[in-house]
Amino acid sequence: MNLNLKAQANNTFDAIVVGSGVSGGWAAKELTQKGLRVLMLERGRDLQHVTGYTTALKAPWEFAHRGRNILPTDKEPVDFRVRPYNEQGGDFSFDDRNAPYKEIHPFAWYRPDVLGGKSIMWGRQSYRFSEMDFESNARDGFGTDWPIRYKDLAPWYSYVERFAGISGAKEGLAQLPDGEFLPPMDLNCVEQHVRDRLKTKMNRVLTIGRTANLSKANPVHMDVGRAPCQYRNKCAQGCPYGGYFSTLSATLPAARKTNRLIVRPDSIVSEVLYDEKTKRAQGVRVIDSKTHQTTEYYARIIFLNASAMATNFILMNSVSNRFPNGFGNDSGTLGKYIMDHHFQAGANAQADGMGFDDKYYYGRRANGIYIPRYRNIGTDKREYLRGFGYQGGASRSGWQRLIAEAGFGTDLKEKAGQPGPWNMGIMGFAECLPYEDNKVTLNKERLDKWGLPTLIFDVKFRENEHLMQKDMMNDAAEMLEAAGLKNISTYNNHSVPGLAVHETGGARMGRDPKTSMLNAHNQVWEAKNVFVTDGASFASVACQNPSLTFMALTARAADFAVNELKKQNL
Repeated sequence: MNLNLKAQANNTFDAIVVGSGVSGGWAAKELTQKGLRVLMLERGRDLQHVTGYTTALKAPWEFAHRGRNILPTDKEPVDFRVRPYNEQGGDFSFDDRNAPYKEIHPFAWYRPDVLGGKSIMWGRQSYRFSEMDFESNARDGFGTDWPIRYKDLAPWYSYVERFAGISGAKEGLAQLPDGEFLPPMDLNCVEQHVRDRLKTKMNRVLTIGRTANLSKANPVHMDVGRAPCQYRNKCAQGCPYGGYFSTLSATLPAARKTNRLIVRPDSIVSEVLYDEKTKRAQGVRVIDSKTHQTTEYYARIIFLNASAMATNFILMNSVSNRFPNGFGNDSGTLGKYIMDHHFQAGANAQADGMGFDDKYYYGRRANGIYIPRYRNIGTDKREYLRGFGYQGGASRSGWQRLIAEAGFGTDLKEKAGQPGPWNMGIMGFAECLPYEDNKVTLNKERLDKWGLPTLIFDVKFRENEHLMQKDMMNDAAEMLEAAGLKNISTYNNHSVPGLAVHETGGARMGRDPKTSMLNAHNQVWEAKNVFVTDGASFASVACQNPSLTFMALTARAADFAVNELKKQNL
């Protein structure tokens, strides 16, 4: 008995953070800096900042497959999706064969398998949600009303932007609130031309992307060892300079400085443990991914930041007499209202004969352009609800354009030394409505490598999304034409959920415990010491990239949690 008590004491912390991605890193930083002793649990392998990015400094010709996607070949064909592997991106991705999932409708679930999670290879586009976004469910009746509004999150957006380092330009738009920006990256000449034409001809805004790349390193960034962006555009391979925000470059060094953080990689959280006497969570059960040994860890508060679908899994797999249908699931909403952005619809064009043939650009800007939402705003009313924004950019083709051409000798060398024509493309990123029957459930018939249930995805885009895609494609062509570009072509690749890697929902925030999982402070209604601040908590997904909102929600909830601990309410 004494040995058990001693083991429990050694495994007891003030707080446990599950997951080390964008939101998990913020939870660890905030909680440790506020005086708590924190255990961070990550199912992926350890990854060291700088030395762990083994492909970051390699030239393209040093890769055996020259950047092509390849499928694992050491197994027989399987009846589930296996994501292609790209050796240029480093060995960061989860092997789907270890935990296959079932798709009722196509769903592409992207899972990293390293410390730092998706923060290592994310797209870094960082946009605030607006008042319109937080009001949308209440306004049109889809989903449940967010229990917060923009004013509740605005100071926390500012707080996380200053530390993360977001470069961008202020535009004064209500639908895309301005933030605390580092100097914006430059538009190239074609992008500037299109910006000017869209403003004068259509009253639409084209701005440089708001990205978590340091255009300038302030003291708060240099204090954790970060340097400005080197304009290499190899972010997906990991950045040894710390030029973009990630857990490993920013929040983890800050948390480790406190000497209050313990990080345990290779730790699969299988469930949250509930104490029926205290009506609180008491800890989590963990499986060592290498040894398969099970250990229990205990804490006064628990932050679930495993990524939206993994957090849903943990909650669904956490059953007890009190919660037979999943942890905190009195409302019956757990695993429902899953969302992702639909995209891959837009247009491409050329800027031939427009006076740009003698112009080029310097460096490889790790960023593109953004055209904020303009549909269903003010007097604009469409046959669908919500809206979309565009991402894209202009560039000149290089020697690769000659691969399909016949040629040799001096003539080929001269052509290869000249830049090709200017091209520009814009692609819509659009909101998916929160549908109750877009859901994930546990599959107890197919177990993973560690004996745990796997997930079944039953998620699809509906008529509202398909109607929106028509405008995404046609509006893109209309804007490029208004800007004077030529050879315009449209496309719609009919993206499926998961491909945008912006999946959210399943443990949504709300105003009523009968219709939601979490309250306004991201607490599980019926177990107030459990907080969910990753994408699972979203009541709607807007059309902007969600990661900045993960950060703001997490910082806000951590501040609230520590204050509640001090008041002995948790």
